[in-house]
Amino acid sequence: MNLCSIASGSSGNCTFVGSEHTKLLIDVGISGKKIESGLSSIDVNPQDIQGILITHEHADHIAGLGVLARRYNTPIYGTAETINSILKMKSVGRIAEELLHYVVPDQAFQINDITVEPFSTSHDASNPVCYTFKADGHKIGMATDLGKFDDYIISKLTGSEILLLEANHDVNMLMVGGYPYYLKQRILGDRGHLSNDLSAKLICKLLHDKLKYITLAHLSKENNYEELAFETVRVELSNYITDATSQTMLSVAKRDMPSEMLSTT
Repeated sequence: MNLCSIASGSSGNCTFVGSEHTKLLIDVGISGKKIESGLSSIDVNPQDIQGILITHEHADHIAGLGVLARRYNTPIYGTAETINSILKMKSVGRIAEELLHYVVPDQAFQINDITVEPFSTSHDASNPVCYTFKADGHKIGMATDLGKFDDYIISKLTGSEILLLEANHDVNMLMVGGYPYYLKQRILGDRGHLSNDLSAKLICKLLHDKLKYITLAHLSKENNYEELAFETVRVELSNYITDATSQTMLSVAKRDMPSEMLSTT
C-alpha cells in the first residue's frame, strides 16, 4: 500500500491511500482544482478514485467534496452524523444520495482489496472518526484532529507500518500567540488537537519493528512550524531508537503541496 499527503494543515487536508487495485482519498479540504493537480503529480487520475473517506465535517476537511462528488460521482464514506452535517451546508451543494455510504466506528468494511476500519476520535465534531487500512498483510494508520489519545486509540493504530499523525501545535507558541482565550482552550482541550509533545508520546507507544514511516500532519500555520514539530518528536524518539533511524522514518507533511509517496513495501 501507498500513502501520500496531498495537503495537510489547519487550512486544508487531503490524503491519498492506494493499493494495487484501489485508490482512495481521506478528506478533501482543499479546492477540487488543487486536489486534481496533486493527484496528477503522483500520476493518479481523479476518475480512478474509488472512495472519499471523510473524518468529520469541518471545512478544512470537506471544502472540495461537493465539486469532486458531482464531477466524478465518487462514493463518499462517513458516519451518519458527519454526512448529515455536511448535507446541511450550503457551501457543499447538492450530493446525490446514491453516493453516500454510512460507516460505523469499529465496524470494518471493504473497498475492493482494502479493509477500512473507522475508529472514534475525540474532537468537537459530529461523531468524528479516523481510519486504518489493511491490504496484503500491510497496515496504514491515520489519526488527526484528536484532542487526546488513550488505550483505545493506541489499540487501533498498533501494528501500522505507515503512520500519519497529528502534530498540530507547540503549546508555548499557542499560549503566547494572538488567538483569543476561548480558542486556545478549545485547541488545548480533550476535543481539540494534539500538540507536538502529545504526538511524540503517542508515536513512542506505537513503535515496533515493522514501522517504516511516520508523517507528522495537520500543523497549525500560526502555532507551529515544520522544524519545531520534527525536532520535538525526534528528541522523544531518540530515547527509543537511533537518530539515524528517526531521521529516515520521520517526516512532516507539506501544507499546500504533495509530500513524498510512502510505501509499505
